[in-house]
Amino acid sequence: MSVTHGAQSTASRAADSKPLEALARAGFIGYGLVHLLLAWLALQIAFGNANQEGDQSGAMQTLAKQPLGKTLLVAVAIGLAAMALWQALEAAFGHRQERGRSRTLERLASVGRTVMYSYFAYTAYKVFSDANSSSADSQQQWSEQMMSSTGGRWLVGLAGVGLAALGIGMVVYGIKKKFLKHLHTGRMSAKTRQLSQRLGMAGYTAKGSVYGVAGLLVVVAAVTYDPNKARGLDAALRTLRDQPYGQVILVLMALGLAAFAAYCIIQSRYRKV
Repeated sequence: MSVTHGAQSTASRAADSKPLEALARAGFIGYGLVHLLLAWLALQIAFGNANQEGDQSGAMQTLAKQPLGKTLLVAVAIGLAAMALWQALEAAFGHRQERGRSRTLERLASVGRTVMYSYFAYTAYKVFSDANSSSADSQQQWSEQMMSSTGGRWLVGLAGVGLAALGIGMVVYGIKKKFLKHLHTGRMSAKTRQLSQRLGMAGYTAKGSVYGVAGLLVVVAAVTYDPNKARGLDAALRTLRDQPYGQVILVLMALGLAAFAAYCIIQSRYRKV
């Protein structure tokens, strides 16, 4: 048996691990909870009552301040870490039902999910360790340091383009209902299948729109040398609020994020893990 084949066999056994599957499914519930809190913060920003930043750290800080919040935060972090491990295994050895270019794209998507879930898990850890940590401040400081040189400004601009492209990709992913192929739709009732389709479309469209705006703001920050604009989701939500009919737009975004949270709960049961 070759070393490569042995590694693949070990990874396959890890990917098929029931405990890992259970943790990954629990992670979807935590992921949904974070997005539900993001929806709540978006509403607070819409009506000018926000005490926390409208990003992942703000959502997790809100959770940490609730009764048993720190315990829930640890559970969320463990679930998200399990999701990151699962997607890392998928990126390395998974998606075997796909062929050729399709499999390559799915494995690259798993790489992106690994990074995203790892970032969320790390954010949960940081908030648990220091309730005053801020993703928006960190992003602004990083952008300011990078933009001290011409090359750094180009890198910040490219990062913004990448984030905007991710947002557009999420919108397309939602509108085309590509998320359905990752669900055990055959196990669903007709009503559950229809509900998951509607929630997924609304959720990915809203989430992608917010990420797209955040990416554009990072590009603008690089072009105009204004690090204040490079504050991630928080800046995106506040920029949307300040547009004509911004309050209405932000309420719709909040409803979309809440829909994504509900879709995550459906994924916790029906996602192909």
